[in-house]
Amino acid sequence: MSRLLSDLGVELPVLAAPMAGGTSTPELVTAAARSGSLGFLAAGYKTAQALAEEIGAVRAEAVPFGVNLFAADPVPISSEVYRHYARTLQPEADRYGLQLNEGEPVEDDDDWVQKIDLIIATPVPWVSLTFGVPDPSVIKALRRSGTTVLQSVTSADEARRAAEAGVDALILQGSAAGGHSATLTPDRPLAPAPLPDLIASVRRTITLPLIATGGIANAADVAVALHAGADATMIGTVLLRTDESGASAPYKKALADPAFDTTVLTRAFTGRPARALRNHFTDEYDPVAPLGYPALHHLTAPLRKAATAAGDTRLIHLWAGTGYRQAKKEPAAHTLKRLASLL
Repeated sequence: MSRLLSDLGVELPVLAAPMAGGTSTPELVTAAARSGSLGFLAAGYKTAQALAEEIGAVRAEAVPFGVNLFAADPVPISSEVYRHYARTLQPEADRYGLQLNEGEPVEDDDDWVQKIDLIIATPVPWVSLTFGVPDPSVIKALRRSGTTVLQSVTSADEARRAAEAGVDALILQGSAAGGHSATLTPDRPLAPAPLPDLIASVRRTITLPLIATGGIANAADVAVALHAGADATMIGTVLLRTDESGASAPYKKALADPAFDTTVLTRAFTGRPARALRNHFTDEYDPVAPLGYPALHHLTAPLRKAATAAGDTRLIHLWAGTGYRQAKKEPAAHTLKRLASLL
């Protein structure tokens, strides 16, 4: 057992990944901890105040946990390209009586400074960082406050960059992962290397503890990742249908619907590459979608919200890794223990 985990009393080297948008509820994070695992609250798209309330809810349960932050690393988009995409999508919005924003693109930083200030003022056991590597001074401040800092990376080059910035450990994400890629270069194609090969390539030069994620859907996948050199694994997609998941009812239903038979990498929803169940939206708009994050996220958010409320899975961002068929309706503890059953 890695000291990275044992110091927190974590028994299962199968952790619960942060999933933004409401999926990673305090109940899911608490259930993971009580099963011997560890879960992460997803701070993405929440205000610092909303994050503080969720942290308080988990703290009240007296369990170890982590928080995932989107590190400010926007992908800029020109006003002209943004407006053209907004006009392209407007017929879909017309179905719900919505007018998409055709003004200036919204380029916010997801309350980055406020969230960092919150974590430093009231430290949590672990923080994971995604999308960008912060200035080393930020990492040092987090560590000085008593927080273990993990950085999400997708390649050996990114792993070296994170290590040089001073993080404690790495989360190595393979291209089979559901939801947004953690790539630091979203404008470049994602390398489709098998996760064990990716682990081995990082292990050759990096000695930091390594948590492997992406396409891990069963106990055999966990065993392979650990054998390849990971200290632990992390799962997300296979927790989406669990009792404690905050995923919407249409989303959970789609994961088990035979009509959804594959996943695709798309930037159509948010302007940043992410893996989702293939649907009408990915088919129609990925070929014409520009890069532009978080501008496209904010542009499509009202449409996705309306489609979710209506159960219209043609237009919902159904984030899912390649192992989505292994997601079961059961308590999260059962899923986590099942994936650790060969260890």
